[in-house]
Amino acid sequence: MKGISRMISERDSETTLDEDSQPNDEVVPYSDDETEDELEPRPGAEPGRSQSHAEESREPGKKDCSWQVKANDRRFYEQPAFKRTIFLCFKKSKYADNAIKTYKYNPITFLPLNLFEQFKRAANFYFLVLLILQSIPQISTLAWYTTLVPLLFVLGITAVKDLVDDIARHRMDNEVNNRTCDVIKDGRFKTTKWKDIQVGDVIRLKKNTFIPADILLLSSSEPNSLCYVETAELDGETNLKFKMALEVTHRQLQEESALADFDGLVECEEPNNRLDKFTGTLFWRNSSYSLDADKILLRGCKIRNTDFCHGMVVFAGADTKIMKNSGKTRFKRTKIDSLMNYMVYTIIVVLILLSAGLAIGHTYWEQQVGNCSWYLYDAEDFSPPYRGFLNFWGYIIVLNTMVPISLYVSVEVIRFGQSYFINWDLQMYYAEKDTAAKARTTTLNEQLGQIQYIFSDKTGTLTQNIMTFKKCCINGQRYGDSRDRAGQLQSHPEQVDFSWNVHADGKFLFYDHYLIEQIKSGKEPEIHKFFFLLAICHTVMADTSDGQLNYQAASPDEGALVTAARNLGYVFLSRTQNTITLSEMGAHRTYEVLAILDFNSDRKRMSVIVREARGNIRLYCKGADTVIYERLHPSNPKREATEEALDVFANETLRTLCLCYRDISQEEFDVWNKKFVEASLATSNRDEALDKVYEEIEKDLILLGATAIEDKLQDGVPETISRLSKADIKIWVLTGDKKETAENIGFSCELLTEETAICYGEDTSALLQTRLENQRNRAGSSPHSSLRMNEPFFQGSKDRALIITGSWLNEILLEKKKKKKKLKLKFPRTAEEKEKQAEKRRRAEAYKEQQQQNFVDLACECRAVICCRVTPKQKAMVVELVQKYKKAVTLAIGDGANDVNMIKTAHIGVGISGQEGMQAVMSSDYSFGQFRYLQRLLLVHGRWSYIRMCKFLRYFFYKNFAFTLVHIWYSFFNGFSAQTAYEDWFITLYNVLYSSLPVLLVGLLDQDVSDKLSLRFPRLYILGQRDLLFNYKKFFLSLLHGAVTSLIIFFIPYGAYMKSMGQDGEAPADYQSFAVTAASSLIFVVNFQIGLDTSYWTFVNAFSVFGSIALYFGITFDFHSAGIHVLFPSGFQFTGTAPNALRQPYLWLTMILSIAICLLPVVAQRFLAMTIWPSESDKIQRNRRKYQLEEQQWRRRPSAFRRGLSARRSAYAFSHQRGYADLIASGRSIRKRRAPLDAVLGTALGTGTGDARETS
Repeated sequence: MKGISRMISERDSETTLDEDSQPNDEVVPYSDDETEDELEPRPGAEPGRSQSHAEESREPGKKDCSWQVKANDRRFYEQPAFKRTIFLCFKKSKYADNAIKTYKYNPITFLPLNLFEQFKRAANFYFLVLLILQSIPQISTLAWYTTLVPLLFVLGITAVKDLVDDIARHRMDNEVNNRTCDVIKDGRFKTTKWKDIQVGDVIRLKKNTFIPADILLLSSSEPNSLCYVETAELDGETNLKFKMALEVTHRQLQEESALADFDGLVECEEPNNRLDKFTGTLFWRNSSYSLDADKILLRGCKIRNTDFCHGMVVFAGADTKIMKNSGKTRFKRTKIDSLMNYMVYTIIVVLILLSAGLAIGHTYWEQQVGNCSWYLYDAEDFSPPYRGFLNFWGYIIVLNTMVPISLYVSVEVIRFGQSYFINWDLQMYYAEKDTAAKARTTTLNEQLGQIQYIFSDKTGTLTQNIMTFKKCCINGQRYGDSRDRAGQLQSHPEQVDFSWNVHADGKFLFYDHYLIEQIKSGKEPEIHKFFFLLAICHTVMADTSDGQLNYQAASPDEGALVTAARNLGYVFLSRTQNTITLSEMGAHRTYEVLAILDFNSDRKRMSVIVREARGNIRLYCKGADTVIYERLHPSNPKREATEEALDVFANETLRTLCLCYRDISQEEFDVWNKKFVEASLATSNRDEALDKVYEEIEKDLILLGATAIEDKLQDGVPETISRLSKADIKIWVLTGDKKETAENIGFSCELLTEETAICYGEDTSALLQTRLENQRNRAGSSPHSSLRMNEPFFQGSKDRALIITGSWLNEILLEKKKKKKKLKLKFPRTAEEKEKQAEKRRRAEAYKEQQQQNFVDLACECRAVICCRVTPKQKAMVVELVQKYKKAVTLAIGDGANDVNMIKTAHIGVGISGQEGMQAVMSSDYSFGQFRYLQRLLLVHGRWSYIRMCKFLRYFFYKNFAFTLVHIWYSFFNGFSAQTAYEDWFITLYNVLYSSLPVLLVGLLDQDVSDKLSLRFPRLYILGQRDLLFNYKKFFLSLLHGAVTSLIIFFIPYGAYMKSMGQDGEAPADYQSFAVTAASSLIFVVNFQIGLDTSYWTFVNAFSVFGSIALYFGITFDFHSAGIHVLFPSGFQFTGTAPNALRQPYLWLTMILSIAICLLPVVAQRFLAMTIWPSESDKIQRNRRKYQLEEQQWRRRPSAFRRGLSARRSAYAFSHQRGYADLIASGRSIRKRRAPLDAVLGTALGTGTGDARETS
């Protein structure tokens, strides 16, 4: 314990946070494997700046930049230096091809790999060994084909199912790999499939196409070779990001011939999982150019707003960053599968012990009786011990049905059927996108009934990622409710007709006719200023295609505001470097933009300074209410009214934003502009200098009003989360999105409520630090105390939630690597030094593990957890931590490529299809169109599958023990000679025909309660989470029940036959008659037992029970007929037994007695249990008719979330990065043909005097 105390105290100093190194909530951590020195700028080439002495600049990067890519030269990669050994002397290029492989098998590997996987199952391997034993005549008591045929049947069905699954994966892969793009070959662009693209190829991509590999952007159709990309597949954000080519490649690589002659060499980092980091150098024409992430287009992104672009492939296929983040395909198995394997091992051990005991019994019997009985001599002079040894193997074969081979094939059939029920469920069909639910694997269905934690993505999974302008407050007056032109509320909302506006986009829905009348009348100057501000204060880019005006915004919120202004008559048309053109109620006006004060996550606001038509200068500002209210002029009469409106909007979980303005004199602006220009040209700390200058002018603001935007959730998300919470399932949201956005969605979907106490990263860090100190003190004070503490982190039963960012997560979980130390030629010289270093590493690992365990304990005490700004690898890490420390069954659900790793890591992966891209679906186990279908997948299909599988397994073990253990009781009366108690054909067909169909149908069709009641009472789901229906206790109860049944089935006929006489004067006590009596009793008992276990009776169930009994008698009478004996005398030796025995009333009475004694105690126990200790489902079953009547009258109740109770403001979610202000101000994004105002473009910022020109 002293070592532990020392370990913690040592690590304390390492983990104390410096003031300067506090985690930044707004930043996505670079990766899970970066070091701090990698974040520093690399000495050497500056972006876009040419350097001489290329060889010199190449040297510093040699160690880290070992990946070399040469353009248009495929032979370059055939050099021995680029080969790696894969097996013995076989070598392969270290550069991956671009084909994606998610499948497991190919035609050559299918048979050996599939058989290897199947024989990993204990029972399959056991039956293979049994088959080998049965081929040895000395020990075989049953024919070899009785095992071979069922084994081949099982292996065949499983192999066909695996093949069907893998063919589907092949098809999905082919769909992606056979997409096409243009690649330079033989000096020209030629259409090439994605799978044929190689590293170094120069390719051309067109608008709205996916990027096939990680490529270096060389040039594009946009000014300065800008390229706009949508990264929804990577980080879930649909707002556009821009990338820009090097200036030299932009100038010289526009033409096809120049691209074909391009022979640049890129030296960069090895393939890794860092999505927003890239370090490399381009060497071309004796110069070198530094490369960073802004010049790389990643696979999975989509080209937007760019007609075409050219690039060179740097990483292909499995080396691309998106694939490096996707994790390995894991072989998933259910808890029941693992339990079943352990139970099979248990049965095998019991079987070996029983066989050994019976073999010892036979040895003893041989010594005492066999050797003394001349009539038992078999012409073999074996010693009793050797005979006992042979009998041991004989009993292994006779008792093999304790491990039934049909169990596994039956389980596969049940899972296969349940998968199709999911596929066929019309209530999980999403008509809007024509997307049905799909079970992409057939091996995990019952695990759906045991989920304890759900890890969900946000964007596109919980939300539609559609922002809509809903309401606003202007000059203290609220607008947006359904009102007529006179301002009276309407009972039936009527949509506003925007046909008067030629620029309306046709998709905007608004119901307040009064606001439209106010805008048209022009009587309220504040209304004009309000919408003018929305149309002019932004960094949105306008683009016209096919006569339609399209906007591209840095954030969806900003796009929604500009779109709202457009539909309401204030249309943003175009912009140049220094001007912006609007259409104000049909009148086109161009304004001079003097400065754009861009927003960032610290400022939470943005402003523009505009020279208006009269020559006056005005600042327009929009931002979060917290920052705007601090900067308002003391005399703002509408301040309180607007604050009330903000509270009303917040109650409705709308995202709010305040709008304000300020008039500025020419003199004040000139003074401020000098400071602004100086700050803009600062070479160090430019952002801080600009923010300081912005503060000086954003003051004494006049409040105009507020906007309210709705971030649309998918339909049914709050109800789904509420139901799943009632089922005791904890929901964690893992998103790459901003903290404010994620928190807003948490409130919208009712994951968070007003009563929820929220714990943030800094609070969590403090709590964990305190816990570690307590553990250190405890470890120091008591040498025998455990480092583990079971006290809760939070006192009381208050509802709590944890909101933590990726940066804090890395800090808390000690995932952030330490700064690399400079190489010192100092190595441990003595064994003692080596031991010290190893001990230090062990202590660090133990400390890290303790910290991670504490974090999981803390997080699991919260009702909800939201992790934001997390990387794909962090998502998977969080899932893995919960699996590791809580041993919980997890489900991950997402829709983008950034969710693939998480989906593969969780026990169950669910993909939302119908969104952008199919990567998540391709890696998932289940897929459907909307998040709301998750409740039906778990609470209905999952619960039913779990209950059916548990019932099936309990019964299956029972019926096999009841069947097999009869041989053991019979052994006491046959000298332990391994003789079977039944006819061989009965043994062969028992599990295949006589008792298989009823239990198979229960496993496929049984329901304890209906689907509607399953959804209405989510608490029913808890049975599966707690493993209450199938565990070792239930297994041993089944074994005991089977043993008791076998005792009754053997000893009642045995006792009845002793010294008895039949009606015809013949004794029925022969071996064959006894075998038929015992077998017939067994068939009745096991089939009636499954009848008692059936909750949901249909004609098919009834037919299967009575049909199995009839089938038994039909086949038995056939096999006991004289005709078949004549044809196959050695195979059918029970000639006439059944007809003779079954006409004896005495025998039927014996069978009825056996059946009654077996079943009546079960009936009594079930009756008492349902009456005295009814389960939740028993109570619901008892009242199901009442619930059905209620269901018919029931109307969908309103959501549990009540509007008007919230005191919380739902803040505007700004872009995750600065907007396009820099691009606009620098003119890099402006096409020459869009810039007619050459005079304005030529003027210095802020000194122009051009008045706004008006044209109608």
